[in-house]
Amino acid sequence: MNLSAVILAGGESSRMGQDKAWVKFDGRSLIERAIGTVRGSGISEVFISGRAGTDYSWLRCAVLHDREPGLGPITGIERALDSTESPLMLVLAVDLPMMTAAFLRELADRCDPLTGAVPKLKGQLEPLAAIYPRRCRYIARDYLLRSHRAARDFAEACLHERAVRTFQVRRSYLQCFDNWNSPTDVIASE
Repeated sequence: MNLSAVILAGGESSRMGQDKAWVKFDGRSLIERAIGTVRGSGISEVFISGRAGTDYSWLRCAVLHDREPGLGPITGIERALDSTESPLMLVLAVDLPMMTAAFLRELADRCDPLTGAVPKLKGQLEPLAAIYPRRCRYIARDYLLRSHRAARDFAEACLHERAVRTFQVRRSYLQCFDNWNSPTDVIASE
């Protein structure tokens, strides 16, 4: 399937106290891990939605900067969907260090060229480990124009437009969604 990916690494990381992308886990930064996982799933075109002024060149990915920084992950999603020629875009937050290539392949298997997939975990959509069709860029753009920032609301809007379908995350993949937002999350995983 023709699929690109974007690693969302442009956030402020205020609760972490440092840029999450460079937090180390098993000797590699979270951004290195995310790129490796995405490429391990078979996706070759990988974008980084990154911070202005940060050098990502050694990671060998195209870097996208938010048109309007500070508005949350929707800006990175919109920019990535607008920048690719692929019909589908995998969106992956950098702070999911336990994500696996196997889960990403299963996620891709639930898509077709016009319809993406958003996992559901404990009754909640997981919009930052999801696949969106390129047409969702218009939904993202509309959300930004109306100053909506909630990624789950964006995913709900995509679902309402039948641009994505949902599926329940299997128990064996629950740890893929362990999220690192603060130093205590890192310590708890060691």
